[in-house]
Amino acid sequence: MRFDEFVEMALYDAEIGYYRTARKRVGREPGTDFLTASSIGPLFGQLIVAASVSLLGPMNPGATTFIEIGAEPGASVLDHVDHPFESVRTLRLGTPLAIDGQCVVFSNELFDAQPFRRFRRRRDAWMEIGVKLTDAGLSEVELDGSSKPWLPETAEEGYCFDAPRRATELAREIAGQQWSGLFLAFDYGKSFEELANSTPEGTSRAYSAHRQSNDLLAAPGERDLTCHVCWDWLKTAIEQEGFTHTQAQSLESFFVHHAGEFLAHRVGPNSTLQRKDKLALMQLLHPGNMGQKFQVLHGLRA
Repeated sequence: MRFDEFVEMALYDAEIGYYRTARKRVGREPGTDFLTASSIGPLFGQLIVAASVSLLGPMNPGATTFIEIGAEPGASVLDHVDHPFESVRTLRLGTPLAIDGQCVVFSNELFDAQPFRRFRRRRDAWMEIGVKLTDAGLSEVELDGSSKPWLPETAEEGYCFDAPRRATELAREIAGQQWSGLFLAFDYGKSFEELANSTPEGTSRAYSAHRQSNDLLAAPGERDLTCHVCWDWLKTAIEQEGFTHTQAQSLESFFVHHAGEFLAHRVGPNSTLQRKDKLALMQLLHPGNMGQKFQVLHGLRA
């Protein structure tokens, strides 16, 4: 089967899918697999509220619904966070993707969790990578040559290109619905130029128990599989649906530029910020932590 079909099964199959399992995946506790910005606590939600209000501009937050897509079971980014929005909705896995009215549509590491295709350069062509099952187990196999308009024109022999096409389709599905307001996606990704020239081994990996692995075929259903999103593809997808003022920024730059007043108040000379919140800010904003590793794509549709 194609690699994205394997990832779809490993992550979302009704019986064995990693994200279908009723267990805690995000956090620091034993049994969890990875951390996200939402693990930081309420401060992350407070920063999102401040940035959202700033980016909405003249749109009234009091007439806006905050919609979070893809939150883990039993959690929401605005839990225990004061906000000015009219209402808050959380669309979890399996919930119909229905969006209307004036909204902030927010996601955190939603797009990197979508199935992805893999390609490897052989001589003057791209070969699509698939997965086969033999008596010895699962292994990669090169399928027929593939020519797609979104593949790099050329690459070195053996170059691996992970193509997050399903993430792009999801962005278009979200943006294509009849709503106005702010599109706000937190994730990790790269430009097309970087993916095409600076990642010869691809960007896909597996996560389990806070450890990263390049063995993508081991223990399907028991580990997270992910790859970097392509910000150029996502940006184009929402622009084609009428979003303007689109930009992909580092997490650090996004909060400094769009939640600067909130940050100045919280960390200024008269700050009463507790030590745990100072550590949370360091985790979010420092370039060596999440500040540069994660990015934010935002766009507005009036």
